[in-house]
This record gives sequence, C-alpha cells and structure tokens, in this order.
Amino acid sequence: TLFCPSFCPQPGSIDSNNQLFAPGGRLSWGKGSIPAPGDVNGTGAESPVSWGGFWKGPRGLGAGQRLILVLPAVKQEPAAPAASPKPTLSEEELEKKSKAIIEEYLHINDMKEALQCVQELGSPSLLYVFVRNGIESTLERSTISREHMGVLLCHLVKAGTLSKEQYYKGLREILEIAEDMEIDIPHIWLYLAELITPILQEEGIPMEELFREITKPLVPIGKATTLLVEVLGLLCKGMSQKTAGKLWRDGGLSWKEFLPEDQDVNKFVTEQKLEYTMGGDSSDTPSCKELTSEELCKQMDKLLKENPNNQRIYDWIEANLSEEQVSSNMFIRALMTSVCHSAIVFENPYRVDATVIRNRAKLLQKYMRDEQKELQALYALQALVVKLEQPPNLLRMFFDALYDEDVIKEEAFYKWESSKDLSEQQGKGVALKSVTAFFTWLREAEDESDNN
Repeated sequence: TLFCPSFCPQPGSIDSNNQLFAPGGRLSWGKGSIPAPGDVNGTGAESPVSWGGFWKGPRGLGAGQRLILVLPAVKQEPAAPAASPKPTLSEEELEKKSKAIIEEYLHINDMKEALQCVQELGSPSLLYVFVRNGIESTLERSTISREHMGVLLCHLVKAGTLSKEQYYKGLREILEIAEDMEIDIPHIWLYLAELITPILQEEGIPMEELFREITKPLVPIGKATTLLVEVLGLLCKGMSQKTAGKLWRDGGLSWKEFLPEDQDVNKFVTEQKLEYTMGGDSSDTPSCKELTSEELCKQMDKLLKENPNNQRIYDWIEANLSEEQVSSNMFIRALMTSVCHSAIVFENPYRVDATVIRNRAKLLQKYMRDEQKELQALYALQALVVKLEQPPNLLRMFFDALYDEDVIKEEAFYKWESSKDLSEQQGKGVALKSVTAFFTWLREAEDESDNN
C-alpha cells in the first residue's frame, strides 16, 4: 500500500496494517460521497486513481497494491433555497375573484372560459367559497341564471376541479341559513332546487349521495322534504316521472330518512303526488296535458337549448305527451322547427351547423316514421326559412344535411317539390328556386345509381 503525495501533501500516519491516512482524515471512501481522486471538480472525469481506490496512474505500482486516501470532510455549501410555491389565496381574495368569474360567466355564458378561470384560482381547499358565492349571487336572479350556475358547478365537479366535499360545504353554508332567508325569499326552496338539479340531470353526483348530504342540516328542522320535493319536481319536468322514480328507487332512498318520525309516510307521498318514487306501474302518472302548438314549440326550444342528450328528450316526450299527440302533424312540425332553428348559426351570411343535425338525427328519425311525416317536417322547415326572410342558400344547406344523415329520403323531397297544397304555398316559389341545384344533383345521383 503506497502513499501518493500529490493527493496527500501533509505527512500521514501509518496504521498497523501499513495503510496511509491523510492527516485529520478517517477511513471513508464511499461511492458518490466525494469526487474521485484527480476529479477535483467533481465532474466524474477519468482520474489516475479508480473509483475503488486502485491506482492506475504512475508506473512502478505493483499488481494488487492500492492507495487508500481518507480526505478531510468536504465542507458543503448550503443548498440554494427552493423557489417558493405560488402563495395560496386568502379567503377574502378568493371571494373577490370568485365574484368576478361568476359575473362574467352569467353575462357571456362561456363555460370553457369559466372552467379555466376557476382552475387557475389554484385553491382547491377554498373552492367552497366559490360555490357559496355562486349560489348567493343567483338566488334572486332569473331561473336561467340559476340553471346556468348549477350547470357550471356540475361541470367543475365532473372535471375534478371542484371536489364533492367542497361542493357540499359551500352548499351547506347556504342551506343552514335557508330557513331564515325564506322570510325575504319565499320561493327559496324552488330556487335552491334549480341550482341543485343540473348536477343530477348531468349525472355529476348520484342521487342517493347528493340527497343524503344536502339534507343533513335540514332534517332536524323539518325542511328536508321541502327541498327534495322541489328537486324531484324539476327532474320530472326535465326527464320524466318514470326516470326520476327509478333514480330514487335504484339509490335505495326512503322517505322515512327525511320525514319526522311521527309523520305518516303514505299520507305524505299521496298528498305530494310522489307515488312514482314508490314503484308500481304508470297508473301513478297523471294524464298528459294537451299542449298547444306554441307551448310545444316553446318546450322543445327549451330542451334543445339546454343541450341535453336525446334520451332526456325522449323521456320528456314520453312523460308529457300522449301517443296521439306524438303521432300528430303538429308535434312533428314543432320538433322539426325547434331542431332546425337550433342548428342555425346566426352570422352574416346564415349557415347551418351540420353537427347539430347529425347529433339530432336519431331524435328526428324516431318520430318521422313514414313519408307523410317527413313531408310535414319539410313543410315546417319551409315555414321557418320563410319566417327568417329566406336567407340565401340556407334551405339548400338544410336539405344537404338532412339527406346526408338519412333524416329525409328522396321520395319525401320529391313529394315536397311537386306539392300543390294551397296551405303550404307561402314562399314556396322562392324556396324551390333556392334548391334547384339540390334536385338536379339528386336526380343525377339517382340516374348514376340506376346505371350502375
């Protein structure tokens, strides 16, 4: 074992095994603990001494001989302080920012922008403040504002930005004082239901979990059923009694959970017309009210504007319209008018969003069961375009989309083209002229198909 003066300039001491130690040092040579001898900068470059202490450098060192160096402990420089994380907003700051986000969202209804702004708040443990502010700021506004706020909260929960715990906490802070607020806001339970219902309609939280959480502060004061009856009422309007009742039963819910112990459950269910929550057949469902054409169009417009999936529209139709109404020309025309109106992009010039027609194709096909119904749908589309003062090329775009999605077949288009029905002649001449190229193409395509 040899001594290397280039690494140990001070005389060392020899131990009983004739091994050399650097002055002030100790036997400590660990991989990675200090730079290898010769690697004075700690870069890991090749050095005369291998990283196990075996000498590779100067000639004359015998095989098996090794140099052991024990260097004084290297003084480590203190590590640079880590970059401080973005400071968490105080509750007061978050409340101020929340109000600004909510006001902007309710004004322009830009869901994507609102979701991003809430995410950028970066305070997941304080988002109950956002929930509380969202509810407070819409309680005395319009129904549309409350529904929009409810949809935003639902999307935040589904995106994972807002935890269910934070959602419940913000809602609970309002529910705990709702009974006192009832003096100034007599319809507060309906308004709260309008804020809560979207999260059930969009399947953000299961009914059984939501109902049991939101009623915790209400059961002791006897207000739990007041809120739940309002929520279920809105669900029945937006979906159907059948669907709402199934959600209740599938969740294992019972009115006993929410009523005072001394209250008769069956009497309560009968008085509130809640038999659909107890199971049984559709005899519990009240008879369908006959809607006028105007009322039907208005309801269809509302459903389509809320952009639910087609199943929710099927459910509403099943719950609110009789078979006779559904098979009527009035219903077909109302449905076609509402779907086509929702597909128009009101820019200059007007254009058709073919994606809307594609998404609603199955809805239209379900009720346009024959050529006569398809003809009625085309009459409704003609009337809509005439009402809009025949925007250039709009009818042609609709015809293309409806044909491409197999909503209207060739026979119905030809029947509309040749129809002489006097009640359907308003604007027919201009409409026909605007789709001349469509019918030319249709006939040529048919001829090619026959030849092939």
